[in-house]
Amino acid sequence: MMTYKDKSKPVEERVQHLLGLMTTEEKVGQLIQPFGWQTYTNDQGNITLSESFKEQVENGGVGSLYGALRADPWTGVTLENGLSAREGAEAVNLIQRHAVEHSRLGIPILIGEECSHGHMAIDGTVYPVPLLLGSTWNVDLYREMCQAVARETRAQGGAVTYSPVLDVVRDPRWGRTEECFGEDPYLIGELAVASVEGLQGESLDREDAVAATLKHFVGYGSSEGGRNAGPVHMGWRELMEVDLYPFRKAVEAGAASIMPAYNEIDGTPCTVNTELLDHVLRKDWGFDGLVITDCGAINMLAGGHDVAADGLDASVQAIQAGIDMEMSGEMFGQYLVQAVSEGKLDVQVLDRAVCRVLALKFKLGLFEQPYVDADRAAEVIGSEQHIQLARQLAAEGVVLLKNEKSALPLSTTGAGRIAVIGPNADHAYNQLGDYTSPQPKSKVATVLDGIRCKLAGNEAVHVDGTSGANPSSQPEQVLYAPGCRIKGDSREGFEHAIEIAGNADTVIMVVGGSSARDFGEGTIDLKTGASNVSDDSWNDMECGEGIDRMTLGLAGVQLELIQEIHKLGKKLIVVYINGRPITEPWVDEHADAILEAWYPGQEGGHAIADILFGDVNPSGKLTISIPKHVGQLPIYYNGKRSRGKRYLEEDLEPRYPFGYGLSYTTFDYSEPKLSRASMTAGESVTVSVNVTNTGSCKGAEVVQMYVTDVVSQVTRPAKELKGFTKVNLEPGETQTIEFRIGAEQLQYIGRQLKPVVEPGQFHIHIGGNVNDTQMAELTVKEA
Repeated sequence: MMTYKDKSKPVEERVQHLLGLMTTEEKVGQLIQPFGWQTYTNDQGNITLSESFKEQVENGGVGSLYGALRADPWTGVTLENGLSAREGAEAVNLIQRHAVEHSRLGIPILIGEECSHGHMAIDGTVYPVPLLLGSTWNVDLYREMCQAVARETRAQGGAVTYSPVLDVVRDPRWGRTEECFGEDPYLIGELAVASVEGLQGESLDREDAVAATLKHFVGYGSSEGGRNAGPVHMGWRELMEVDLYPFRKAVEAGAASIMPAYNEIDGTPCTVNTELLDHVLRKDWGFDGLVITDCGAINMLAGGHDVAADGLDASVQAIQAGIDMEMSGEMFGQYLVQAVSEGKLDVQVLDRAVCRVLALKFKLGLFEQPYVDADRAAEVIGSEQHIQLARQLAAEGVVLLKNEKSALPLSTTGAGRIAVIGPNADHAYNQLGDYTSPQPKSKVATVLDGIRCKLAGNEAVHVDGTSGANPSSQPEQVLYAPGCRIKGDSREGFEHAIEIAGNADTVIMVVGGSSARDFGEGTIDLKTGASNVSDDSWNDMECGEGIDRMTLGLAGVQLELIQEIHKLGKKLIVVYINGRPITEPWVDEHADAILEAWYPGQEGGHAIADILFGDVNPSGKLTISIPKHVGQLPIYYNGKRSRGKRYLEEDLEPRYPFGYGLSYTTFDYSEPKLSRASMTAGESVTVSVNVTNTGSCKGAEVVQMYVTDVVSQVTRPAKELKGFTKVNLEPGETQTIEFRIGAEQLQYIGRQLKPVVEPGQFHIHIGGNVNDTQMAELTVKEA
């Protein structure tokens, strides 16, 4: 047996042996990642590999494929021509078999897939978007979701995922806000670790594990004006304390791969930022995994950033800076062999990248088992267990923003006639978010479906027999009208909606945004898959990649519709389904209750109905501050104390602060107590607080700990989150919550750009949101 095929040999030995057998063309082949959906055709289940793909494999190989199972308007894969769970596994087996049996060295292909909130393939479970997942503040539940996503993805042959997204949101006008966990690096860091643990499992070569790719490294959520991939203006201290922090935690947890961001920082594009990719990532953190570009990032160096003369120059700069693989493979495939032959690229630099690709393949066990069990794929993907998990996540992440005079929960028997009105009341795609595959209507429970199920008394009966509302059992007391679209100025639906509302006792307005991609030509960037802004009224997409906004108000005539219906004097419940915060002061003032549901996924309608009718007590808390006015931005809670107090028109307090969220019960906090009032930088103390459910129903409270460094050598935020836990309490029950405080909770990046814990006073705050805490004083003494 050849050494590289011997499983008993160390990975490094296998890599070096295989590398020594490879030609330059074969080495370059390992660094490119063509689009996987272009490698085959599907004719009613008969899958055929393309001749161009076969030729590419046989003439040097293909290291990886991107999105072999991805389905959306960019790929052109639909419900009609796409692959089922079983067919997807069979297609990947066919791809791998050709690579193994028809390439000179039999190197298997690395199949990379999008899995931000579920595997982006036909039949995959669609979980809530990360902004809602963050709002659960439930790290263990999110880890369980990542395990489920890995299980579904690997069952079809996907071996690496391009998630989690660890960007820290600084301007929510950014269209990709929905893909992020929020605005706080500590919270994102905790979820980052859980993601790596859940996706990669105990070992990468298991059938339920995939390699995690951290993105977008780094500063992507801090772009100028909230514009996608715009310049980032940030110093090294802030970069290290805020944006790099979640990535460092994930690398320490063992993340296998990382993706640089499109943006530049202080003039240097991340794709060629040697300081980041080599000094920080490799030398300081000890990362030994794979670095892969985002799609089209190398092209941008020569056409966009303009730091390279041409494609050859861009490709050489990228690989020299530390890029190992190019998503799309367009530039590496065209120029790297030439660069080596002309002496513009040292073969040792090429070998370094190839070694990292091969090492990941060996760790994933692809040489031993490149194929998957199609029967298992059909069994695992979209399982009932995963569907219920999607429902639980949605329920825990929905945030109750307002509940005037206990307008919620509603009674299933005493609510009277209920009018469900709004463009998001019964639009399945509008509640799924970006990076979602096509879905049959029967698979997605809308808010209207959920309410009908609840009032019909058959929650367990689903649209298709497994999930959703039973259309043959629609309760007469539920009325419905869309009223208007997300965008556009048409009011033709107003009259019917107002008539429906007039016949009801309670009105539930389901409004917000949409990240639903269109199949219309010209609505997406055919090179990157990002959406292009369109003025067409039928394109309701107002959020998602490439859709950045100037304002945060409701688009179109949605607010006008709400105002017209409010004139009827009915109880008015507003449910927001959206991908970024909504700033509507009129709604804040006049609605009886407001639910922020973000994009809650395929089970969102059931989860929202569970909350509306009190079967679930809301426990979601905001991970992003919601301003009163867009002019307050940036308004993230952990800004510097020196940023001022107010504008002429308004102060700097958000409408809803970070960590905020109401419940149907109430919680009382005792004064926090420290195990010791002082410590040295090398010691630790414990702070404890008693939390009591003082209401009449059980509920879950997110207990949050913030730290203030009273005096420091460099300016600091007023408060920083440094601990949290979610606790379930019965009525009258009290639990004692403890947090450990050590150097990690007290340190900051000092003048020498190194972590320091300074002697002095610290304030330890514990409470239910950043603006509702009780405080204890801690003194750090000289050692």
